[in-house]
Formats: sequence, structure tokens, C-alpha cells
Amino acid sequence: MFAIWKKSLWGIAAAFGVLAGSAYAEQLRGPVTNLPLPRFVSLKASKANVRRGPSLTHRIDWVYKRRNMPLEITAEYGHWRRVRDIEGAGGWVHYSLLSGVRTVIIERDMLSLSMRPEHDTPAIAQLELGVVAKLGECRLYWCRLNANGHKGWAQKTGLWGVKPEELRD
Repeated sequence: MFAIWKKSLWGIAAAFGVLAGSAYAEQLRGPVTNLPLPRFVSLKASKANVRRGPSLTHRIDWVYKRRNMPLEITAEYGHWRRVRDIEGAGGWVHYSLLSGVRTVIIERDMLSLSMRPEHDTPAIAQLELGVVAKLGECRLYWCRLNANGHKGWAQKTGLWGVKPEELRD
């Protein structure tokens, strides 16, 4: 009898742990901006130094040279944001080089840009792997994009820079 009761308690404790963990993940906020972490932004500048730590005295590991490239902020410290790119590489970038304007990178070569967020809709364009597009409205499985003047809907599964569960108006 005690063994059954003990297993039930462990099951309840595990369930609360999962719920508490998911609630914690949803509530994680940056200590500087109080904005959610992680979150996506874009590179405002055409050139940005990526440093090992959050100050000008830290070594520059590499330089981003692609304006509007989406980045994911994973931490904040003063005027610095730790970011990671589509390849998982990251470092610290000064906040003034980042923008809240959302963009995505096309992850699937020849991704169809459709007239409507439906499977049986004519394609407006085919987007090549690596294209950067401005992100608009997002529904459960589709996002509206503007890529070099071509506006339409693309499936979220072919995009990096938007969370799978993210909805946008």
C-alpha cells in the first residue's frame, strides 16, 4: 500500500515539476528590458562585431555583415545582448546594432510563397535557401512574408526566425 501511495506522490510531483518548468520557461524575462528570453530580433547595422563577452574590452570573435539578418537574443547584460544566429554561433552584440523589426531566413530551398495560407494556393514566387524576408502576420502553420517586393504566405517549417507556436497579427 505504501509503495502505491509513494508512486502516486512521485507522479504528482513530476507533473507539478513539468508544469512549473514550462511556466518558468514562458515567464523568463530579460533583466534589463523585461522582454521575453529568448526572442528574435534583426541586425540593424550592415556590420556588427560579435564579442566573447559584454564589453568593448572583450575579444571580437567575428563580424556579422548581413543587414536585416535575424538573430535570437538569449541573454542581456547592460547595453549588451547575447545572440545566436541560424547556425547556432553566437556572442555579445551592442544593443544599438539590433532592431525589433522581425525578419526570417529561408531554411528550405525553393520554398513556395503563396497567395493565401493554404496548401492548394498558386505560388507567387519560389524563395531560395538563405533569403532574408521581412516577417508579417503569423498563423499556426503559415507566416506572411515580404521578400524583395514579393508578398505572400510561406509555411513556418521552412523559416528560421519565428517560433513554431508563435502567432502574430
